[in-house]
Amino acid sequence: MHKKVSSFLEKHGIGVGDTVKLKFKGCEKTGIIMPKDRFSDPETIIIKLSNGYNIGINVHEIESADKIEKSEEIKALSAPSIRPDEKKPKVSIIITGGTISSKIDYRTGGVSGLSKPEEILYNIPELADISYIETRTPFSKMSEDMIYDDWIKIAKTVEKDLNNGFSGSIVAHGTDFLHYTASALSFMLKDFRKPIVLVGSQRSSDRASSDAGMNIICAARIATSDMGETGICMHSSTNDDYCIFIKGTRARKMHTSRRDAFRPVNDLPLAKVWPEGKIEKIKDDIKERSDESAKADTAFEPNIAILKTFPMADPSIIDFYIERGCKGFVVEGSGLGHVPTASKYSWVETIKKHAKDGVPFIVTSQTIYGRVHPSVYTNLRLLFHDAGAISGEDMLTETAFVKLGWVMGHTKDIDEIKSMMMTNIAGELSKRSLPGTYLY
Repeated sequence: MHKKVSSFLEKHGIGVGDTVKLKFKGCEKTGIIMPKDRFSDPETIIIKLSNGYNIGINVHEIESADKIEKSEEIKALSAPSIRPDEKKPKVSIIITGGTISSKIDYRTGGVSGLSKPEEILYNIPELADISYIETRTPFSKMSEDMIYDDWIKIAKTVEKDLNNGFSGSIVAHGTDFLHYTASALSFMLKDFRKPIVLVGSQRSSDRASSDAGMNIICAARIATSDMGETGICMHSSTNDDYCIFIKGTRARKMHTSRRDAFRPVNDLPLAKVWPEGKIEKIKDDIKERSDESAKADTAFEPNIAILKTFPMADPSIIDFYIERGCKGFVVEGSGLGHVPTASKYSWVETIKKHAKDGVPFIVTSQTIYGRVHPSVYTNLRLLFHDAGAISGEDMLTETAFVKLGWVMGHTKDIDEIKSMMMTNIAGELSKRSLPGTYLY
């Protein structure tokens, strides 16, 4: 602890673990004095508020400090003397940004990124008992700012590591668009048979309820397991009991803030995984690990779009996109894949006009669960059999979007696009919907 902080605490007769009331800059905050780590600003006092958040206050700005209650002793933090064991399985942690790969800067109140193995081990020392980690930082950005070039960078980083003796790769990533990246890696790295685990955090690392530590520990368990799958590993419930590992093409963020926000859609999780190391496989068709080398297949056509139908949606939006160079669409219809058909806002004729020119229209459903069916109703027959739209079957809209870009990176022939879109490549399609997969 910095001598100025030590002197301040001694002068006011307070210490780590005490509940205090601090006045500074016209503010008054009550909280528990927290121990310092070597990554925090040295002249800052950290207190934990009653809402679970920590704040940092520079000692020079504190006008008064009153002890409210003396708590039980909290041991001061010190850098753990962790010596990574090179005999453990090698796992690369690819840090791309987001809540899970951030630390709090108590000088500014903002966050900065973790980038070194020792920083990660400082926060999560349990990782040293599971694997020998190395970190990679191809870029750092929020997930909603990522583009297809970033997916390619991640894929090539994973390719290099898995072909050079690493047991598995963990991709630390923001949660908002995590499922898009999971789908992209599932297609781009479809021939790899080592675990590729995407992981995020719903709660920031300064909160007592942060899920970052347990998520990344469980991800490391998967990364050193005998599974050869690509998927997302996150909390299974709001409790700290176990995580679930979900196939990358079947996962979706289903809540803005819950720790168990990621759920499998039209599928079961691959496995349950406990931080202590227990793994319970749920599905029978899990791919087994293989050490054979493979090559990333990163061809991608970015000029595609998702269009959502809604009452009075003007189909001229399709013309607008095509005029600006869009080459393919995922249309999120209602129910079994319906679009406005028999009204003045009919989408069918517009889709038919452009489909004849070789523009693919993949139709998914806004219901999220279930599957599109091209023949149940007359309007569906007009859309699929007459206008030439392509059924997305039971694919998620986000997965269909990524798959379409990947498919069109390989071919622009409409018949080949249709064939590839309706072929199960990375576990994104199933022949029939099972009742147990709804709201798992």
